[in-house]
Amino acid sequence: MRDEIGSLPMFNDPNSIPRSKFGNMMHSDPNMSSTINTDDDNYHVRYSSASAASPASYDPSRMSGEGSPMMMSPWNQTSPFSKSPWSGQLDDNLSQNSLIGSLVREEGHIYSLAASGDLLYTGSDSKNIRVWKNLKEFSGFKSNSGLVKAIVISGQKIFTGHQDGKIRVWKVSPKNPNIYKRAGTLPSLMDIFKCSVKPSNYVEVRRHRTALWIKHTDAVSCLCLSEDKTLLYSASWDRTLKVWRVDSCKCIESVHAHDDAVNSVVASVQGLVFTGAADGTVKVWQKEVQGKGTKHTLVQTLLEQESAVTALAVNSSGSIVYCGSSDGIVNFWEREKQLSHGGVLKGHKLAVLCLAAAGNLVFSGSADKTICVWRRDGVIHTCLSVLSGHAGPVKCLAVEKDRESPNTDQRWVVYSGSLDKSVKVWSVSELACDINPTAMMYQQQQQMVSDGESLRSNGSASSGSRAGNNRRY
Repeated sequence: MRDEIGSLPMFNDPNSIPRSKFGNMMHSDPNMSSTINTDDDNYHVRYSSASAASPASYDPSRMSGEGSPMMMSPWNQTSPFSKSPWSGQLDDNLSQNSLIGSLVREEGHIYSLAASGDLLYTGSDSKNIRVWKNLKEFSGFKSNSGLVKAIVISGQKIFTGHQDGKIRVWKVSPKNPNIYKRAGTLPSLMDIFKCSVKPSNYVEVRRHRTALWIKHTDAVSCLCLSEDKTLLYSASWDRTLKVWRVDSCKCIESVHAHDDAVNSVVASVQGLVFTGAADGTVKVWQKEVQGKGTKHTLVQTLLEQESAVTALAVNSSGSIVYCGSSDGIVNFWEREKQLSHGGVLKGHKLAVLCLAAAGNLVFSGSADKTICVWRRDGVIHTCLSVLSGHAGPVKCLAVEKDRESPNTDQRWVVYSGSLDKSVKVWSVSELACDINPTAMMYQQQQQMVSDGESLRSNGSASSGSRAGNNRRY
């Protein structure tokens, strides 16, 4: 059976707008609110716990019971921000964050995104990977089984992580750029056969059950590439982190990383790798090259809490690491000589499901159906706007630089995938004016909160907050 689908231009959005007009878009969606609803009856104010007077403050107060979006079915609830459509007249000279268009293919919830140049890849629980170009469907390919939970692009190779515990490799046809063919599965059948000969290659994965160390035995929840793009990291609900060579597609290391399902992995500079899991911890691993293989050693545990860690992101310089949790909180750490806790960002009512960092901006997507846009200035993070319009939890984010934005106004193209079966495309500016003075005032007045807090000398933090029962994302 061929694992490919030809070009099927199914995009149908009368409101779509060419990319060349990103910088000129304003008020493009009545459901999008670039302001923040400050009605106390609906929602609390979004703010960062860090302040100029307290750069390393940490607020341990958490909302209990704000657990899995699956348990709470938030997509069946009405978002508090949908009551606040864009209103009022703003100066046309102000940089605006705006909706460009929506990509809708009624075939499954969107679980993964990856952007490369003018191409966008979307993965869903329909087992299909769709390829979009300029807001139109360009191509697609289908796996034999397994919800698509992660997508990573490495040159002409596309790696996809699946619910069935497999990683599939795809390549673009050299003759036709809109034809994708499956190039293999990780691990390959040959590697499994060779490895199975030695009894020492079997490890215990559960009580009275063993498996080959090169195979994931549960869903592959996330993928990422090393800084030099030579290694592929895969993390799984089987609690392991595995390392693969991109060129040979061979597994060279497996690490028992956590005591529960691993939900996120990101690689940073100088061989650092961060993992976050349902056990409430964020761990830092240092890569060491050993002959033809690698060894990743645990060097620091940044966070220990009751709430599941659901998402991680690191900025391009590797100086700040962000962690989203099932309690709706985003923690961040600064890296100088070592990582130290910098504060928390409070912008969501339900679980943070995805994070992305670009330039001086950080984006957090949540089960509350919104995306918070944060601008970083030192350790101070200001919530510039709230992007709303999805009818379900925002499950994944991808960000690309808008190549047509002027030098004086760096803009980003943000893709958000949701369990409402749609992808929305936004244009976001780093210069967007903060039009929510209440949030700014609240942020500046925040002081260090030490009651119930535990900040360790190694830069880690702990919290006693409690999340829901479903901690896998």
